Amino acid sequence: MVLNFEQMLFNLLLAAVFSVLGFVLLFLGYRIFDSLTPTNLGRRIFEEGNVAAAVMAGAFVIAMALIISASIQG
Repeated sequence: MVLNFEQMLFNLLLAAVFSVLGFVLLFLGYRIFDSLTPTNLGRRIFEEGNVAAAVMAGAFVIAMALIISASIQG
């Protein structure tokens, strides 16, 4: 199976667009999650060293990444 050069460039462009879209959606999802929590997660994690807040934020990011990945794949 031989792909032409234009098809390969189009596929690379689509991959880049969906990667950026996924990152933006993940970032917005985290920001919304952070605004819904009663405290600033960044301050809790990095300044106070709260491991529980880091685990909660990490679990949310993994869950959002799985959902975004599944929705982009179709």
